Amino acid sequence: MSTNFGSKDGILIRIMTVDDYKLVKIFMREHFFIGNPMNDACDEDVQKCNEKENDEYHIDMIKQNTSLLAVKDNDEEQIVGFVLAGAQVPSDLEKSRKEADELEENAWKRIAVFNSLIEREANVFKHYGVSEVLYSHITTVHTSMRGKGLGARLAKALMELGRSKGFPAMAASCSSYYSARQKQALGMECIYSHAYDDYKDINGNVVFKTEAPNTHVRFLAMRL
Repeated sequence: MSTNFGSKDGILIRIMTVDDYKLVKIFMREHFFIGNPMNDACDEDVQKCNEKENDEYHIDMIKQNTSLLAVKDNDEEQIVGFVLAGAQVPSDLEKSRKEADELEENAWKRIAVFNSLIEREANVFKHYGVSEVLYSHITTVHTSMRGKGLGARLAKALMELGRSKGFPAMAASCSSYYSARQKQALGMECIYSHAYDDYKDINGNVVFKTEAPNTHVRFLAMRL
C-alpha cells in the first residue's frame, strides 16, 4: 500500500509517522485547540490537561498507520493539516466511558465524558451491523487554508485508506457545524446529533456554551 495520497496545489498528503508527532503537537495548539467550539467553551488550556495521556493516545493511533499529514511539497516540516484516526471496536465504547469517568476534574474530562456519551448514543456498530470502524478522531487544517478544500482532501484520503485496510465503515464526531457539513458533502450521514444547549451539569448549567452555527455535535458515518 502506498503511503502517499498525491500532491495538488503544492500540498502533499501522506501517512503520518511517529516522528511527525512533535511538529503535529505544535500545530495542534494554534489550529485545533484554538477555534474548536468545545475547547473555546472551556476556561482552561485544554491541551495541557492530561497531556501525557493524550500524547500516548495520539501516538498509539499513529502507530496504526491510519493517520494522515498534509505538508508543503517543498518543505515536509511545514504542516498545513492532519487527521488523527484509528480503529475502534464495540468494546471501546464502554472502555472510553470508564476512562473518561476516571479522569481528574478538568476541561479535558468534561470533553471526554461528553464525547463518550455521543459515541455510545450514536453506536455506529449497531447502526451498520459492523464489528470495527475507522474512527476519525481529529481533523484540522491551518487557519489560512480553511475553505479551500484541504479538509475534504484529507477526508477523502482517509476513506481511501480505510478501504485499502478493509474497514467496513468510517465514523467521525464533529463538534463544528463546518466540519459536519464538509463530511456530509462527501457522502457521510449524520446518525446522531446532540445540542450543546441540552447538555447540562448536575446543577442544570450548560457545560459548553457555543455560538451559532456551532449549535450541535453531530456524529457522522458511512459504509466503506
